[in-house]
Amino acid sequence: MSPPLQPLTNLNLPSLPDLLLTALSVCFLFTSSRSHNTPTTTNCPFLSFPLKPRRFLKIPAMSNNISTSSLSSSSSSNPNRNNRRNFVSPQSLSEWLKPRLPSDSFATWGVKPGTKNVHNLWLELSQGETSLDDSEPPVRTVQVVTVRVVGKDGKILVESHQELSDGKVRERGRPLSEKMKPNEDPESAAVRGIKEELGSVINGETEICDIVMIDPNSYEMRVEERNSGSYPGLPGCYVLHILSATVEGLPEGDFCTYEVDEYDDSDDKKVAHQAVSVKKHFWKWVSADSIQP
Repeated sequence: MSPPLQPLTNLNLPSLPDLLLTALSVCFLFTSSRSHNTPTTTNCPFLSFPLKPRRFLKIPAMSNNISTSSLSSSSSSNPNRNNRRNFVSPQSLSEWLKPRLPSDSFATWGVKPGTKNVHNLWLELSQGETSLDDSEPPVRTVQVVTVRVVGKDGKILVESHQELSDGKVRERGRPLSEKMKPNEDPESAAVRGIKEELGSVINGETEICDIVMIDPNSYEMRVEERNSGSYPGLPGCYVLHILSATVEGLPEGDFCTYEVDEYDDSDDKKVAHQAVSVKKHFWKWVSADSIQP
């Protein structure tokens, strides 16, 4: 004979408050997972640009997949990395740097071929292109966009050397590179760099956005820490934003371009006049295999 049915009041059913609490928890988890899957900005402390950069005519948007593990470890290795320094003049910058850098290295700034002087560094700081960490020794942090301009035969455009305003030659051997300005995304910096450094061989009536095509799948970022070639003895942290692009109308052989005034947008013309600037860029096409990763 079957056992008698238990009255409903004795069953272990959840109470109404428990049901409401469970429903609210499910809704919270659902909305939280959706928000985590739609990133809008990077968590990288050195990067200030949005992950959805402005779009240019005929230039696709870049991929948003940015790895920040190497940058995070670099930042955490120096607890003073976020203490930035500002200086009212090149003289105040020079006085601050002298006791913190090897004297034999600092004395070569602007003297050794290919180096820049303290006026250059001050302009970089005042324009927000560079930051100096209040650490021992100081660390210069700069964000750089590197553009691998690809030719018809798959070769890469490389800047072999530069002619500077003091008449000296600065060896380069790297693709087109440009320091990024504050709040500038890599695409904008790339287009600006192409216009500034290759513009003299491009038809002046042609809109730069009509002849530049950036590969949306080529973007990568990496961080390098090394001593600066422009400022001997000064350690540098370089946040590199690398992408590939094609530019219509470039010469197929070796060529040189002219830069009218590298510091034309500077508010302090007197300091800009004392800085070492680039007058000519010399370019050549090389095989992709010869480019360092």
